[in-house]
Amino acid sequence: MDADLHVIDLDAGVVQQLRRSTNRQQASQAGVLEGVPRAYTLGAGDVLNIVVWDHPELAAAQGPQPQGAVRPSDPVPGFVVDESGNLTFPYAGAVHVAGLQPDQAQQRLTVALSRYLRTPQVTLRVASFRSRQVYVDGQVHSPGALPVNDVPMTLYEAISRAGGFNDAADQSHLVLVRDGKKYPLNLTQMIESGASPARIVLQGGDLLRIASREDNAVYVMGEVNKPLSAIPQTNGRITLADALLQAGSLNSGSADAAQMYVIRGSLSDAPQVFHLDGTSPVSMLLAREFELQPKDVVYVDANGLVRASRVLSLLLPAINAGLTAAVVTK
Repeated sequence: MDADLHVIDLDAGVVQQLRRSTNRQQASQAGVLEGVPRAYTLGAGDVLNIVVWDHPELAAAQGPQPQGAVRPSDPVPGFVVDESGNLTFPYAGAVHVAGLQPDQAQQRLTVALSRYLRTPQVTLRVASFRSRQVYVDGQVHSPGALPVNDVPMTLYEAISRAGGFNDAADQSHLVLVRDGKKYPLNLTQMIESGASPARIVLQGGDLLRIASREDNAVYVMGEVNKPLSAIPQTNGRITLADALLQAGSLNSGSADAAQMYVIRGSLSDAPQVFHLDGTSPVSMLLAREFELQPKDVVYVDANGLVRASRVLSLLLPAINAGLTAAVVTK
């Protein structure tokens, strides 16, 4: 190890401190995104179905009604809110409805029609929600764009409407991108801490990405029976003990159990190195509680005898070559 690199010896206090720090960070991220669901407001692109009772001639302005089965690609009949946020309706002309709730838009249209019709009775509903969308990407069964409708688009609602997690999903590593800023979310930790994911309300234009467990693997190297990339569980968690178990445990003939290391942020400006003495009576309890992070490197060093043997195996060919050359020159 580099003499300038600080090595942190793992004990119960360090494990608890790391866990509290992670919980605080996660609670802070979730708190920024929590909000009270608001009533749906109309926007450009929404298609409205409008009925003025006792005036069937106005229904023709919505266009022909579909006959038989409707395909998803078929246009929805109705009145479209234009890019300026206006609804154009016979007699009423252009009525600005963007930012209004459907019942408010109905009242505004009623007032506009009252100038030409006596006590008009108007029914207005949203036939197609098109003004705002949320995008769900990654490890769900049906990734794609989800229209924001009159049902509040919470984190749970978005995942449910995208078909739910697939088998490769890492439920502890979700990323919500809003206005160019990333918000990491740990769904598993939120539930365990009592925070409800239903309090996180998504907005139009949000991108929710669910990472793959394989993308968040950790690397187990050194004196283990099977060096590999260890995959987290379905809840996204993987402890040091889990990683060593996937690697077939320590190599009993070559490993130095007292020299186990976890290297975190190896490419960053301030990498962290954690050391665990596997010969300690409480070492396996600590290994079960110490949670690894994506791209961590677990390294098990060789014992002194093996290191000496490897040095000799490297030196002997050079020594033999030198002796041979000396004999030849004589």
